Amino acid sequence: MLVHPQFDPIAVHIGSGGIHWYGITYLIAFGLFLWLATLRSRMPQHAAVGWTKRDVDDVLFYGVLGVVLGGRLGYCFFYKPGYYVHHLTEIIRVWDGGMSFHGGLLGVLLGLYLFGRRRGRSFFEVSDLIAPCVPTGIMAVRLGNFVNGELWGRPAPADLPWAMIFPQANDGGIARHPSQLYQASGEGLLLFILLWLYARKPRATGQISGVFMVGYGVLRFVAEYFREPDDFLGLRALNLSQGQWLCLPMILAGVAIFAWTTKRNQRPA
Repeated sequence: MLVHPQFDPIAVHIGSGGIHWYGITYLIAFGLFLWLATLRSRMPQHAAVGWTKRDVDDVLFYGVLGVVLGGRLGYCFFYKPGYYVHHLTEIIRVWDGGMSFHGGLLGVLLGLYLFGRRRGRSFFEVSDLIAPCVPTGIMAVRLGNFVNGELWGRPAPADLPWAMIFPQANDGGIARHPSQLYQASGEGLLLFILLWLYARKPRATGQISGVFMVGYGVLRFVAEYFREPDDFLGLRALNLSQGQWLCLPMILAGVAIFAWTTKRNQRPA
């Protein structure tokens, strides 16, 4: 079996601190988003309705705020509400770790709504543009989780060729699934390829957003079977993790959005 390489989480040491790899992966995520969203804004179906590079820059600004604020608040109140209700001042301590994708998604959705109101664009017009640009960022951050040796997987068969020991787990050397890499491959690379190919052609407004929500929700739900549940939560009802329970409404919402937008597009003019 393999042993986690135990990377130094600090990429560049500066005095007693430094620049962390995890922070760099977020910068890479935002950079990839900017590049991909700019490419999409130049596609005929988007350029024809006035999308510009400046619009993409502004969407990124709203998105970054949504990811950071929503991701942190989501972690605090989805995963540790009892603790943070009594330690409100610690909510701002982002540097201590603790971000939630589902919370970040809610923050981004709010940011897209505010951007759309200011620019006179519908919510789904904005979300359809950016949805295919999100998975590469997810991939980058999951690789950051792997570098940190955090969010490791559940115990794996010892004869699994890529089973890995994570010393940070302090579990006596149990072989585990490298679930961070599973998520980087599934919710990141695979979802990006599928969405990018699907979104190359013009689609009814809202369909791309619906496909993203279903695709992410399903892939994350499956990946959670290989990821060790948070030790302070364990498995919830029906032996599902907190992440899986958060994925279920996301999948249902994605199906509803896709069905609604498809039906609306089929109505006679």
